[in-house]
Amino acid sequence: MEKKGKLDIEELWEKDLQERYPENPAKEKEEYRNYDDPARDTVRKFYQENHRYQTLDFVLKKKEEFLKFDKREMTLWDAVDFLNTLVDDSDPDIDLDQTQHLMQTSEAIRADGHPDWFVLTGFLHDLGKVLCLFGEPQWAVVGDTFPVGCKFSDKIVYSEFFDENPDAKNGELNTKFGIYEENCGLDKVNMSWGHDEYLYHIMKDYLPEPALYMIRYHSFYAQHRENAYAHLMDDNDKKMFEWVEKFNPYDLYSKSPTPPNVQKLRPYYEDLASKYLPDTLKF
Repeated sequence: MEKKGKLDIEELWEKDLQERYPENPAKEKEEYRNYDDPARDTVRKFYQENHRYQTLDFVLKKKEEFLKFDKREMTLWDAVDFLNTLVDDSDPDIDLDQTQHLMQTSEAIRADGHPDWFVLTGFLHDLGKVLCLFGEPQWAVVGDTFPVGCKFSDKIVYSEFFDENPDAKNGELNTKFGIYEENCGLDKVNMSWGHDEYLYHIMKDYLPEPALYMIRYHSFYAQHRENAYAHLMDDNDKKMFEWVEKFNPYDLYSKSPTPPNVQKLRPYYEDLASKYLPDTLKF
């Protein structure tokens, strides 16, 4: 499979997140890419497509298609190796494969003494990006996530592009609550389709509830940074989002050009995965 450039949009999105939420004390603000950088036009184009096509109908169709889990059956490590075919050879900033990125995240979590299920979550959290290898476009895999089936918040990044989304003109779907009820709980809310939602459904029978919230909502910046959808959350959501907020800095700011020693660390992660996951996973 051709690798070059496959993760350009994902990496630009992550840089865009760092610009919006520059929390890493090891970096000065000016070290982040400038908002005037022409590469941001690519990010804008990505979100234009994402916001145009992520409708309630689209999400429901993708759930019907992918939650049958009939694409491929793999061990965890086979899935990680499969994801590694998405290495971006053209990235000028860091040349790490997906195993190394996942391991950097999880090793930062482990170094801070968090529970082993939290460490495993760090290692797993991006595994849903195998969607790209099943033919999905990047706008349906990465990017900030948000509810569909109700009014799109102006706190969502590039919210102006929702003007092109047909749901924004649907009287049933463009109100504050849309098809939902106040404080109904996020489990009753359809989120935009991507790697977060996909991996949540793969893992929901195996990991503790806080881990599942981290996986499902780590890209839901409109809520865990902007508090734009508190009216749909119940008390348990609010409690669990403390874990989402705890996880997020490890995802964004644990990257380093120094790769972890995968060969040395792999037995630890194989043992850890065997504690929580079955021998094979269905994708």
